[in-house]
Amino acid sequence: MFTFLLSLVLLILGYIFYGAFVEKIFKPDDSKTTPAYTMPDGVDYVPISTPKAFLIQLLNIAGLGPIFGALSGALWGPAAFLWIVFGSIFAGAVHDYFSGMLSLRHKGGNVPDIVGIYLGSTIKKIIIVFSVILLVLVGTVFMTGPAQLLSKLTPESLNFTFWLVIVLCYYLLATILPVDQIIGRLYPLFGAILIFMAIGVTGGILFKGYQIPELTLANLHPGKLPIWPLMFISIACGAISGFHATQSPIMSRCVKKETDGRKVFYGAMIAEGIIALIWAAAGIAFYNGTPGLAEAIKAGGPGGVVHEISTTLLGSIGGVLAVLGVIVCPITSGDTAFRAARMTIADTFNFEQKPISNRLYIAIPLFIIGAILSQINFDIIWRYFAWTNQTLAMIVLWTAAVYLVKYRLLHWIATIPATFMSAVSVTYILQAPEGFKLPIAISYPAGIISALILFGIFLRFIIKNNNAGIKSEQVSA
Repeated sequence: MFTFLLSLVLLILGYIFYGAFVEKIFKPDDSKTTPAYTMPDGVDYVPISTPKAFLIQLLNIAGLGPIFGALSGALWGPAAFLWIVFGSIFAGAVHDYFSGMLSLRHKGGNVPDIVGIYLGSTIKKIIIVFSVILLVLVGTVFMTGPAQLLSKLTPESLNFTFWLVIVLCYYLLATILPVDQIIGRLYPLFGAILIFMAIGVTGGILFKGYQIPELTLANLHPGKLPIWPLMFISIACGAISGFHATQSPIMSRCVKKETDGRKVFYGAMIAEGIIALIWAAAGIAFYNGTPGLAEAIKAGGPGGVVHEISTTLLGSIGGVLAVLGVIVCPITSGDTAFRAARMTIADTFNFEQKPISNRLYIAIPLFIIGAILSQINFDIIWRYFAWTNQTLAMIVLWTAAVYLVKYRLLHWIATIPATFMSAVSVTYILQAPEGFKLPIAISYPAGIISALILFGIFLRFIIKNNNAGIKSEQVSA
């Protein structure tokens, strides 16, 4: 219990102190007018209040990650708490803050635009393709899951295909309509439900006699799967996720002033970390250890685990909210995934988005592709999503590091997590079944060496940048 409570306190303190430290380094300036006011279009660039922007950002980035991902990560035991806490504070929230603030500073630009500015046009072209593929994969994953669950909860006549069409229709509306018409109105309510569920589950675990185990670094996974790098991939959205960088521009086009960034971007990631921590602890405690949790996931899937925990701890109302949350959470990330894909493609080709016909020209082909992919095995899509997700996070962190060096700011806050995530991403793809299937004896050292090589390239960039700065000062003198 002490480990859980300490982890919860550390996440809150991380927002208060480290969040303030990161903000101080970036130097937000409220005298700069945000894109919501300089580029209003009534569709994507719309001013939204800070509380609403926070809740929308939380729903945009959350999906099922802080629930399903946390439960899967909890199979390794309380060691998962360490990754959730320190990953959220020093990697995930930093990633989210810089992806949001750099977008805000560059007219609400999407990930490829920001990466292109700081890492070059070649990388930009790669990231355009990479991010659109990731977004379509996310949208596909998060349309399939809710449709499957709804088909189980309704009469047989309302089958998977029926609900898939319904979800697709909703996604289309959320993708093409102005951001304040559906997303701005519904997401704050859904965000409140997500937070209520987390608070209720916490109270049930703490006050109904369940025992949350204390910290141990031992690998408690029933299948003895290695902690490195699998746990760091499984717990993505609850610690760090490249998908968040694709969502940040949606709110960077809506925040009213730069100092809102810490609350909206850094704060939403910490809130997601808290939710992930709660569900990881609840999974272990409720089933009295990782073997029981593994059996429950095998029997009913993560959705069944969430429903059983919520119904037991919160009663019938909790059960209803749990099902609602499991359905709503992926939908609220899936729709904004397609929206972000539309925005990315539109920005790439300078395609005006004020006319609804122009939005449809982009959105309809995306949904056709998503519908086709939805027929592929869910597990295969999810595994590829997991890797592309963390690889994009690595690239965005390196982008933030280059930005900090360019403006002679403390780059280590981005460089260290960027190096770490490089090791995670490379090791995983070398080792994973959907990757190169190499043995640990090769994948582990190769992943670490690759990360060190990237770090060495970055150090050369620092030296080159410093030399250029010295020459510039000599010319000025």
